[in-house]
Amino acid sequence: MAKITFMGAGSTVFAKNILGDSMLSPALHDAQIALYDVDAARLKESKLMLDILNKNINQNRATITAHLGAGNRKAALKGANYVVNAIQVGGYKPSTVIDFEIPKKYGLRQTIADTLGIGGIFRTLRTMPVMWEFASDMEEVCPGALFLNYTNPMCMLVMGMARTSIATVGLCHSVQACVPGLLGEWGTNHPSQKSDKLKWTIAGINHQAWLLELTDGGRDIYPEVKKLAAKKNAAARKAGGKKHWDMVRYEFMRHFGHYITESSEHSSEYMPYWIKSKFPELVEEFNIPLDEYPRRCINQIANWQKQRDEIVKNPSLSHQRSHEYGSYIMEAMETDVPLRIHGNIMNTGNLITNLPRNASVEVACLVDRNGVQGTYVGDLSEQLAAMNRTNINVQILTIEAAFTRRRDHIYHAAMMDPHTSAEMKLDDIVSLCDELIAAHGKYLPKYH
Repeated sequence: MAKITFMGAGSTVFAKNILGDSMLSPALHDAQIALYDVDAARLKESKLMLDILNKNINQNRATITAHLGAGNRKAALKGANYVVNAIQVGGYKPSTVIDFEIPKKYGLRQTIADTLGIGGIFRTLRTMPVMWEFASDMEEVCPGALFLNYTNPMCMLVMGMARTSIATVGLCHSVQACVPGLLGEWGTNHPSQKSDKLKWTIAGINHQAWLLELTDGGRDIYPEVKKLAAKKNAAARKAGGKKHWDMVRYEFMRHFGHYITESSEHSSEYMPYWIKSKFPELVEEFNIPLDEYPRRCINQIANWQKQRDEIVKNPSLSHQRSHEYGSYIMEAMETDVPLRIHGNIMNTGNLITNLPRNASVEVACLVDRNGVQGTYVGDLSEQLAAMNRTNINVQILTIEAAFTRRRDHIYHAAMMDPHTSAEMKLDDIVSLCDELIAAHGKYLPKYH
């Protein structure tokens, strides 16, 4: 009987996906499910929802318990085989608002701010100390458990967990959605979009992995796709042209030769080319949604009341298994039936040979009873590896700052960030970091 502990179980919709999926797996029907959160109301709602789901789709075979607050954390983790992490430290208010509004005073604009940039750096600095507390407890009460991380910034948090003894894999949707999005009707509308003979290779780092190969029945269709994308973007960039959601990625592919897994609104803030105070027209030209994440948060909060009634108070609630990797990984490890996923793991095995070994990489992985095992990629094209390294520099320095509690490493991380360094003077970067440290207050440890 497997035990699944869900950290951040107040994320009710996401808990439904991962744990509802698990209930639909024969290998996990009778799992023990431990829910952990620091928000009593949200934890209660998730427990009510999962109790209904367990009855309706799983004949009450799972055992579900709820554990509130740090004092009950070890009980939630004790004996776990799998620990799913979906926490957000600081929430929309105050932390996300701080991460957007203070940089804006310095002229630094962002779109999502959850992966890289000044927002990604400070999200890591808030989140990593909490995850190290989880890891410390796990080393004591469930040292053999697999930690399945869904929280961003993915690369930095996986790198941080590598400083513990806990086996970790980071999981994201971007690889799964990459080719369908590129070929589909909202993308290039390529004839191969519904082919059952599509084959592709993707590797890189989370939110900046590369579509390396794309074939249909052995025929290379990548050149055709690039031409369609270039044509669509050229029309969209003209005065009065019809904008679309993927203009940054198409333009990057035109110059660098490869498509990126993560969306254009994300990708625009990982590079120095798109959000520029000196060239403000680029934001409109490439349809870049500044302040996108705060808007999403406001809408989600506003819609939650209705959604809560539909999910938490619905006695007929049901579930269909989603595409989330989590339950499939647990199933593969329980049954020893091999599974292929794309996971975020450390590059210690030199899987991508021209990226640092102390970086987190996103590669195809085999999963079976032995756990998550990365597959060899070799060298990326040098321009792609070079772009990845601009992000990895920031990630390594941010984790070093979190681990050593050295304030100067926070400065260094921000100074190396592609977008921040392209927009700001060094002295202003220091001032920005100091102001953010002060504003986040109790959500950060003391830095010296």
